[in-house]
Amino acid sequence: MDSAASKKPFCERVHEFFTSAKFLIYLGHSLSTWGDRMWNFAVAVFLVELYGNSLLLTAVYGLVVAGSVLLLGAIIGDWVDKNPRLKVAQTSLVVQNSAVILCGILLMVVFQYKERLSTMYDGWLLTSCYIMVISIANIANLASTAMSITIQRDWVVVVAGDDRSNLADMNATVRIIDQLTNILAPMLVGQIMSFGSHFIGCGFISGWNLFSMCLEYFLLWKVYQKTPALALKSGQKNTDDQELKHLNKQKEIGNSESPVEGSQLMNETAEVKKKTSCCYQMTEPIRTFKDGWVAYYNQSIFFAGMSLAFLYMTVLGFDCITTGYAYTQGLNGSVLSLLMGASAISGICGTVGFTWIRKKCGLIRTGFIAGVIQLSCLVLCVASVFAPGSPFDLSVSPFEEVLKHLFGDSGSLRESPTFVPTIEPQIQTNATVFEEAPQVESYMSVSLLFAGVIAARIGLWSFDLTVTQLIQENVIESERGVINGVQNSMNYLLDLLHFIMVILAPNPEAFGLLVIISVSFVAMGHMMYFRFAYKTLRSRLFLFCSPEQKPDPNIPSLSNSV
Repeated sequence: MDSAASKKPFCERVHEFFTSAKFLIYLGHSLSTWGDRMWNFAVAVFLVELYGNSLLLTAVYGLVVAGSVLLLGAIIGDWVDKNPRLKVAQTSLVVQNSAVILCGILLMVVFQYKERLSTMYDGWLLTSCYIMVISIANIANLASTAMSITIQRDWVVVVAGDDRSNLADMNATVRIIDQLTNILAPMLVGQIMSFGSHFIGCGFISGWNLFSMCLEYFLLWKVYQKTPALALKSGQKNTDDQELKHLNKQKEIGNSESPVEGSQLMNETAEVKKKTSCCYQMTEPIRTFKDGWVAYYNQSIFFAGMSLAFLYMTVLGFDCITTGYAYTQGLNGSVLSLLMGASAISGICGTVGFTWIRKKCGLIRTGFIAGVIQLSCLVLCVASVFAPGSPFDLSVSPFEEVLKHLFGDSGSLRESPTFVPTIEPQIQTNATVFEEAPQVESYMSVSLLFAGVIAARIGLWSFDLTVTQLIQENVIESERGVINGVQNSMNYLLDLLHFIMVILAPNPEAFGLLVIISVSFVAMGHMMYFRFAYKTLRSRLFLFCSPEQKPDPNIPSLSNSV
């Protein structure tokens, strides 16, 4: 088949690629992530500007987003599983973009009439606008989570078919698109806001999302038409079959005089009434939350998923925490932008390297190699803690800065605390602009730190793709949504913990301790993966040496992954 395709004229092959479902998914994902990255960057700047250059609204927004995904991740995933694919994708798309458009319009009104709003009803009207902006933006983020689960964790698997190499290539391409848009989209909207205004920036983002929503809606429909397998969904089919079976049984028993069968029908009818009762419906989200986490725990790739979540408990990334620390160590905005570009290139190298290593060594061994690479590079970060120029000082209490802001020098609680956590959620990167950096004695420490962080991106992105494909290959189709929803919740939980860690130790002298804790969590995560890989590879080897041995149902079926 490949030889027949290679005999086709070049123009025909190009036409087939640009009209294929694979390319249409790439195009739709590019539009979606471009809009997401612009909004995630801009909303942080908007909230800071609205509240008088304070990070309070930004921090509140970050906590609301993290808490919402943590609590609703399993419920969103369950909704993805129980509904038709096209309906889920289109609903998520419309809700997400409509929320961003509405939020953009509301922000335009606030920016235009902020002074007047602040004087109405003693400022409560302006406060209500802030609450509405954060609430609507949170709805957009939840819809974006549903969209990500639907397209990246389900549609990509179906479009790739049974070809695992094709699935790996598609995952890598999607991740490269993510990394490129993460750098380019904030640059564009940042320039628009710099040369125009925040009002113009809000209008541009709202207009982009309106245009993108219409085009993405069409692209989703085209992909659905070109991939008939998307119309078949095991979870939905099983539910329909059960309902049909119940109706047929009712019809058969209705024509029967057997009291036993009649009693059975009465019991089933009572069960149906119970499930449709008001109390049962109200507690349904709680049961879904519980069942989702239990299902995640029972998965064969549980330790692999946990290992990925543990990598979120780190300050060794290019969020505002690390860039803020770099500023205190004498690096200016220009240098930081170059370092971020180097980080993006490193991540792309890791993404490309993933596909090559997977073909040579298999999927599970690729994760092992990626883990070794990441941990080896992070040794430089640990060395930076003790290198010349490091402000690391254990004699300085990590809680001193927090207590000082809360109680002041007098020791009494302030009436209006001025302490604002200098943190932002992970999705709001590149939102801090530094004008002038302080001078330091030596750049050895900060150089080692960023050398380790940038080099570790190669292993990090390879490992992320490994775990992503392990989940895609080994979670049954009817549970893909809920398992990936819980995985997102785990990621946000560890990410939230790392921000709490920074709140407790915000001073630069304690950053070295945060680095050591971060590397420890990354090491624990990879130890979980090494345990998973060792158990899986050993079981495969045992089955290979004993052909008569029946497979253990508790061992993951990873024949395509080894």
